[in-house]
Amino acid sequence: MTPLYITLIRAGNIFFQLIYYLIFIRVILSWIRPNPGNKLVIILNNLTDPILEPFRRLTQRFNIGVMIDFSPIIAILAIQFIIHPLYNRLISLIF
Repeated sequence: MTPLYITLIRAGNIFFQLIYYLIFIRVILSWIRPNPGNKLVIILNNLTDPILEPFRRLTQRFNIGVMIDFSPIIAILAIQFIIHPLYNRLISLIF
């Protein structure tokens, strides 16, 4: 294993962990309903909306979670079981 391979794997792990934390924080904040004009809330929404929006459309298409937004759960599961392993596999194929 080359040092670049190890660095890319670690960077990917940190990146995906950061995404998990951001989505989790967004879920917690949705329960307490902070001021939507707060700059931190705006930044959090801008960072997580591109990730959650496709899953939100998917849940709306299949009428999943009419009252509860399940898109964060589906997004985390998709990232954890599909996207993150694909990233690791791609890096291992390159190196």
